[in-house]
Amino acid sequence: MAWFWLILGGLFEVGFTTSLRHVDGFRNLPWTLAFLASVAASMALLEYAARTIPMGTAYAVWGGIGAIGTVLVGIAFYDEPGTTIRMLLILGIIACIVGLKLAA
Repeated sequence: MAWFWLILGGLFEVGFTTSLRHVDGFRNLPWTLAFLASVAASMALLEYAARTIPMGTAYAVWGGIGAIGTVLVGIAFYDEPGTTIRMLLILGIIACIVGLKLAA
């Protein structure tokens, strides 16, 4: 179950990085509230998962999910480039996450 919470926490990390793009110096209240809620949920889930999963593994997986998700959101919604090299690097991050899961 800890891996489920860790993955969910990583998805909330995508939420806070996406929200951060829109907070406008914390003047945009709806996006600021979304940012704060996402940060709180993401950190709480990381902490909860790290009670069972080794912290280094948990943090690397959580950060990897956040990084991959943020790149994919940027490509899908913000016209960031989806080049072949970026996709290959994302696959590399995924391979590392799977490796950490298998080694844990």
